[in-house]
Amino acid sequence: MKAIIQRVTTASVSVGEVPISSIGRGLCVLLGISMEDTEGCGLHVSILNLRLFDDENGRAWSKSVMDRECEVLCVSQFTLQCILKGNKPDFHAAMPAELSQPFYNNILEHLRSTYKPEMIKDGQFGAYMQVHIQNDGPVTIELVSPSAPMDPKQLAKQEKQQQRKEKQRSKGPLESGRERAAPRPRAQDPNASSGADGDVSSERET
Repeated sequence: MKAIIQRVTTASVSVGEVPISSIGRGLCVLLGISMEDTEGCGLHVSILNLRLFDDENGRAWSKSVMDRECEVLCVSQFTLQCILKGNKPDFHAAMPAELSQPFYNNILEHLRSTYKPEMIKDGQFGAYMQVHIQNDGPVTIELVSPSAPMDPKQLAKQEKQQQRKEKQRSKGPLESGRERAAPRPRAQDPNASSGADGDVSSERET
């Protein structure tokens, strides 16, 4: 799992024109969950204990978000698990939505139970969101949790899916279109003759 943590003065999430969540001073956390992640990584503890804030005397890097009683806005972002293939991003390393949503919700529950539930805000999972972040500093920290070994069956399944995608890509749209548009062979003309007229039948086959 990868977390991009930004110290903010304000942050908010909207979907279209509809506001979803907003916070004042605190942390905006972008979370990317990978296929290799397992629950119980303890990343929520690291997020809440990061000393990214000044203390009452202005000493930097002294207080955590819980010490300062600030808010946390979490946003699920699968694009953090991007792998570049040339100039094109590939996201097959990201956990599929049907698996990552309960995983993500579990992280939120851990954050709320460790801190104060009302101080943990959320975006809208799976939606096309507009995320407004006013970074304070700027201060941005990347946390990566250690990945557990992937189940061999799951790994084999993922490799097969990737091979199918690569095979479809290698065909290209033109070749696929030709296969779909290939004309059916016409019935042989009973009046066609052999010999010199055979050139006509060979042209039909071409």
